[in-house]
Amino acid sequence: MYRVLYRKWRPQTFEEVYGQPHITATLKNELVSGRVAHAYLFTGSRGTGKTTCAKILSKAVNCLSPHDGDPCNECEICRGIDNGSVLDVIEIDAASNNGVDNIRDLRDEANFTPVKAKYRVYIIDEVHMLSTGAFNALLKILEEPPEHVIFILATTEVHKLPATILSRCQRFDFKRITPEDICARLQYVAEHENITLDEDAAALIAKVADGALRDALSLLDRCCAVDEHITSEVVTKSAGLAGRDYLMRLSECIIKKDCASALGIINELHMNSCDMERLCSEFMFHLRDLMIVKTVKNADSILIATDDELKYLKALAEKLPLEELLYDLNIIEDTFSQIKRSSNKRIPLEMAFVKLCSESLDSENDALLRRISALEAKLASGNFTAASSAVPVENKPKAPEQIKTAVPEPHQQTKAEEMKKAPEPQKAAVAVITEKASEPKTEAPIEHHAPAPSPEGKNGETVQFSRWAEVMDELQKVDAPLHGILNGASGYERDNFILIKSENPALSSFIKQDTHAVLLMKAIFAVTGKRYKIGLYKAPEQHSGKDPLEGLIKKINDFKNS
Repeated sequence: MYRVLYRKWRPQTFEEVYGQPHITATLKNELVSGRVAHAYLFTGSRGTGKTTCAKILSKAVNCLSPHDGDPCNECEICRGIDNGSVLDVIEIDAASNNGVDNIRDLRDEANFTPVKAKYRVYIIDEVHMLSTGAFNALLKILEEPPEHVIFILATTEVHKLPATILSRCQRFDFKRITPEDICARLQYVAEHENITLDEDAAALIAKVADGALRDALSLLDRCCAVDEHITSEVVTKSAGLAGRDYLMRLSECIIKKDCASALGIINELHMNSCDMERLCSEFMFHLRDLMIVKTVKNADSILIATDDELKYLKALAEKLPLEELLYDLNIIEDTFSQIKRSSNKRIPLEMAFVKLCSESLDSENDALLRRISALEAKLASGNFTAASSAVPVENKPKAPEQIKTAVPEPHQQTKAEEMKKAPEPQKAAVAVITEKASEPKTEAPIEHHAPAPSPEGKNGETVQFSRWAEVMDELQKVDAPLHGILNGASGYERDNFILIKSENPALSSFIKQDTHAVLLMKAIFAVTGKRYKIGLYKAPEQHSGKDPLEGLIKKINDFKNS
């Protein structure tokens, strides 16, 4: 009968165990010195060698002629343990034997001395599956074990074990096997099995295995059924992967914001029976690779990729800002969770790519903040123009006839001359408009390119702005700090100005910041569909009608009479 590769090439000594030198060296030293513990706990992810080391340890403690801590695999005991004729080594699957009665039977059997071997060894796999009652029953014998009994507990979820069990075991944490070790082992096995294995194919298998050597050998076995010459294409086909070419194409669609092409690629993969959950997982790790390339100088020390693939990843990473890359990664990660719960796994993935290719459709806070960050970057660099800020600018000079007919008052001429002499500011200022009971006095707002016209317009009528509440709701989505400052404020409409009335003293300095002013004008435009300028409103000054010198004259007369 054919034996699969992971069983045929299972290590028989500690020297053959790949990727766990810190564990194998410690176990060998304990065996050589005779300091063997009564209980061991092996924990780590799947396929890292926990059960293999447990079997080697069970043979090593009972071997008749051990070699430097390793079993000889030739004596009667070693061969008997391998073929199952020695009954002193018992393997128990805690997933199916997790009741308290099973552990009670184990405890009763443990009191009997071994039949052939020196020690009676119990290997309990997936020990975290035991019930509470079973753990309590196991605890008693772990506290006071017989001299001839050794327990080896193996689990992938050590956090589920009670602290009382953990404190009575020697714990060994198995690490994920590095891609280099997996590739070396695959090449070794392929050489002895007369299999031609390309380096990029071995690297791809190591990446899919994700630190599990057993998974890597199983995938290699599947690839052998397709072709004896194993290439990356054979691995892609055998593992049901989308292929790195498709991942690169999907990335290009996100960069170009080409939603139609992205959905077309997903449809093509769906028609080829590609698993959507696996595709989402692949693309998530692909974005992770781009993040590593973007942030780490020596990315090749972390990533598993050929030189050509690494070069292409670097080219893609240069086209994607880090903020957008992290945002895309969050979207795909959330989609991966949704796919697991969805009956139709294709739809959540398509929705995710629509969001990634059409950012305006995403109203999440992260998306809005990222768009605001991009806007602030433009403002800081000076590349932000008045046209993009939704502020209308009048650049056309007045005709000479118009200038002659519109003769300003003397005080207005002085103000205009002062503004001409003053240097042009880099950022737009906000108009402060004061209403007088008799004669209104205004200060013209200063903008990026040219002074704005007087906010009085033709009639100078100031009315309550009826849609101020809607503007506040829209502003809360794009500028939460300014929304908090404007809490309790009210708005007034005056020609092409929206005047803000607020008792908050921080409003004046806060709204003069170019970023906040632009976002407020955008919020007003989104509600009204009209382009307004903004200003600060001051209530009209109230006059009593009395002569302001009347009090002073009265005091002078009183002083003379005295």
